[in-house]
Amino acid sequence: MNKYKRTFFLLVKLLIVVGAFYFLYVKIANNERLPFHAFLEQLSIVGSKGILAILILLLFTDANWLLEIFKWKKLASIENKISFFEAYEQCFASLTASIITPNRIGEYGAKSIYFEKGKRKKITLLNLLGNLSQLTITVLFGVFGLLFLVRTYSFQYPEINMLKTLFFIALIVIAIVFSYKLKLKKVKDYLKNISNKLYVETLALSLLRYLFFSHQFIFLLSLFSVEIEYFTALNLLFCMYFLASIIPSIAIFDWAIKGSVAVWLFSFVGVNELTIITITAIMWMLNFAIPAIIGSIFVLNFKLEKSE
Repeated sequence: MNKYKRTFFLLVKLLIVVGAFYFLYVKIANNERLPFHAFLEQLSIVGSKGILAILILLLFTDANWLLEIFKWKKLASIENKISFFEAYEQCFASLTASIITPNRIGEYGAKSIYFEKGKRKKITLLNLLGNLSQLTITVLFGVFGLLFLVRTYSFQYPEINMLKTLFFIALIVIAIVFSYKLKLKKVKDYLKNISNKLYVETLALSLLRYLFFSHQFIFLLSLFSVEIEYFTALNLLFCMYFLASIIPSIAIFDWAIKGSVAVWLFSFVGVNELTIITITAIMWMLNFAIPAIIGSIFVLNFKLEKSE
């Protein structure tokens, strides 16, 4: 029986990795709004800025992920002390596993299997806490961005996709049911036992991460010689991340959603559509696609014994 279990587990790992690579390939090679040859031409603009510019872009990505890994290490260590490399592996492997799941819910299951069965519900809750801290920062800054947008520009509100709205409501209902199954009182008691210091640290790390990937976008705007006031660009980004975060999606389509929202927002300041789509594509590759490829190595190396 154990032999069949191992074989099945190996097939699941291969399915996750093959599926991840397939979706990444489709997204990069068959994007209608940004054909691959056009993307390569746009990339040459970044390459022409020199090695220092490329290194700065990579440093932004490193800072983004190092902060996320450190945040997860602090949260997970409440239940089980883990090293920085273990947190690194869990973050990247769960990213790969979440590619084809709605709103990256696959991340929760992927991280939890690194821990013994008795702790998995608590680990899932801690992962939710980390994601909610990031969402809290996104919403707070998003409100400021929306106020700036409404006060500065006149525009027509985009139509709401009813199917996506219903899907988002369904996710909320599922989350409520899931919370009930976890026994809400026990959840509250568990969260009360977490120190206020850790809550503050988690929010601080989420804030730093938010500032790093926001300024990576601004740095790319400068590389493409986009003339825009810093304050204006920052507020438009606040709006973009907020609006993109409330649209239900599969993780692999994150680029398309952020790209569409960004094109709409930056049209108010006359930024070329191709430039914005290229920048969102580069951001997606640096902060999502490449880490997902790295994560596939950890998925394949994952041992069944870890989850038992």
